[in-house]
Amino acid sequence: MRLVILDDYDLASEWAAKYICNRIIQFKPSQGRYFTLGLPTGSTPLGCYKKLIEYHKNGDLSFKYVKTFNMDEYVGLPRNHPESYHSYMWNNFFKHIDIDPNNAHILDGNALDLQAECDAFEKKIEEAGGIDLFVGGIGPDGHIAFNEPGSSLASRTRLKTLAMDTILANAKYFDGDLSKVPTMALTVGVGTVMDAREVMILITGAHKAFALYKAIEEGVNHMWTVSAFQQHPRTIFVCDEDATLELRVKTVKYFKGLMHVHNKLVDPLYSMKEEN
Repeated sequence: MRLVILDDYDLASEWAAKYICNRIIQFKPSQGRYFTLGLPTGSTPLGCYKKLIEYHKNGDLSFKYVKTFNMDEYVGLPRNHPESYHSYMWNNFFKHIDIDPNNAHILDGNALDLQAECDAFEKKIEEAGGIDLFVGGIGPDGHIAFNEPGSSLASRTRLKTLAMDTILANAKYFDGDLSKVPTMALTVGVGTVMDAREVMILITGAHKAFALYKAIEEGVNHMWTVSAFQQHPRTIFVCDEDATLELRVKTVKYFKGLMHVHNKLVDPLYSMKEEN
């Protein structure tokens, strides 16, 4: 497990974007060999997406041979609703890059048969050869995707009832009106993300500090689903200083002492201009 600690949100977002960029370019994706990326929504990844768009517009990065799978989607929210995750992904990322819309997979929260939709999503991931890099964020209660406290750590893509903490946290996107916030969602399972060849989790802000502490300094616990990734062979937690406030001083010192190694993963920043 790697813990990468940057000074602030912007630097953490940039480090994550550089890492994604380098992983895609090093993979050398092509017509018969797509790089498969798992993606989150929410406020945390926005800075990372902005940097990836910047790399694309500069000609350094292409998503032509990238397939994406999003973590989750609300149930019952129209696809074109401004707070649907379809809208979020297209407005904040997909419409600014050169990805083929057929390669951007997002769960359909309005499917007639929701379980069949979840099963089909798992099958699409399998047919794509699995996920090369799954990027995730977490909630203050340590949930990844919508795998709320108490979720099985072996869970697969399924219908999930949202915890009240999550509904309260998401109310800001619905004018603060709890009655407008969806109470159910389709989500990949913890096991789905664990199957990825590599996982990168973005954690920023003091309100996520206790969750980061639970994620890395205590044992694996289904009440803090992000803690499962202690057992993944290739997990990177990328955080800012504020998110480390609940960690032991020696933990922070240990991982900061490894930053010269971690920074070699993003420096130099590769470019597809050099590859062509």
